[in-house]
Amino acid sequence: MAEKIRIMLVDDSAVIRRLLTDVLTGDPQLEVVGSAQNGQIALEKLPILNPDLVILDVEMPVMDGLETLTEIRKRQPRLPIIMFSSITERGAVVTLEALARGANDYITKPANTGNMSKSLQRVRDELIPRVKAFCQHLLGPSTPVFPTSRPAAPIRPISPEPAPAPLPVAPLVPIAAPPPRHPAAGLRTRVDVVAIGVSTGGPNALATLLSRFPAQFPVPIVIVQHMPPIFTRLLAERLATQTTLSVAEGVAGEALQPGQIRLAPGGSHMVLARQGSQVCLQLNQDEPENSCRPAVDVLFRSVAAIYRANTLAVILTGMGNDGLKGCEAIHNVGGQILVQDEASSVVWGMPGFVAKAGLADGQIALPQLAREILNRVRINR
Repeated sequence: MAEKIRIMLVDDSAVIRRLLTDVLTGDPQLEVVGSAQNGQIALEKLPILNPDLVILDVEMPVMDGLETLTEIRKRQPRLPIIMFSSITERGAVVTLEALARGANDYITKPANTGNMSKSLQRVRDELIPRVKAFCQHLLGPSTPVFPTSRPAAPIRPISPEPAPAPLPVAPLVPIAAPPPRHPAAGLRTRVDVVAIGVSTGGPNALATLLSRFPAQFPVPIVIVQHMPPIFTRLLAERLATQTTLSVAEGVAGEALQPGQIRLAPGGSHMVLARQGSQVCLQLNQDEPENSCRPAVDVLFRSVAAIYRANTLAVILTGMGNDGLKGCEAIHNVGGQILVQDEASSVVWGMPGFVAKAGLADGQIALPQLAREILNRVRINR
């Protein structure tokens, strides 16, 4: 019989602790074994409670989330930790730093929308799959959760700047019938764009990948990282310190340029549209796909429509299957697809779905992925 996952809650709000307890104990595979109202108390209780996973508030008195995280990592380097963050500038900055210091993932606290039932459902939908993914080894073999998670390497902190405002969107061009796949590496077509999709574990994976690209990268790079507004802007600024390339949130109407990296803004889908001789970014507020906005599928379909066989898609670590349908569209027009391998992924959900569907041209470990992308981008140049 499968064990229950033992969870410890650390939050200074008694209301939040009660809310999280109700959400988590509603699942028969989860058990809240204790809680603490600040990091100092949490560290005292940790060896006594011996949890399988910790949910840790970002901002607390006495000892905050960052200090607590740092101390837990010294004592238990592999204990899964999910940060519970507010959707504020301060919350986003601290959450990104927490991910850099070794937190496995984060979810955002419910906003004051007045609809508590909807807020609780969102927390339930986001939190429980993460808990089960990070503690899959404790569940039965038939439990339908995503593969086991792994800690990621750190990235450096940066300072925030103002975010650009989203602008309207143009319609997409439909994708025509697919040409045959390339039977051999020697027949690969020219790559004119790199499109990247990523989720859980993404900030550190992107830092590792982008830091290895040369200053004269020959094509534009477009990215969807599952994150809310504010978070994506701060992530773009953080990544800009990791690479010699230009990194920013995408702005509607901006033309793609070689060597530029554009990240889909949180809360908006990002797509590509041809305007005369240029390919430009467009943003829209269409319905979420795969419970995500921005969604990888949305971006990838538009990339396939514009660049067709000259597309190189990359799916990095992430939970869920966003990107699968987009990769099908890219595969169908003859584009190339690489996925991060299971061993180097924090969660092998998104890349795993693509690989298992037979769409990937290669499963590459993160440290070698930049070289493989460069090799493919430089063909026929």
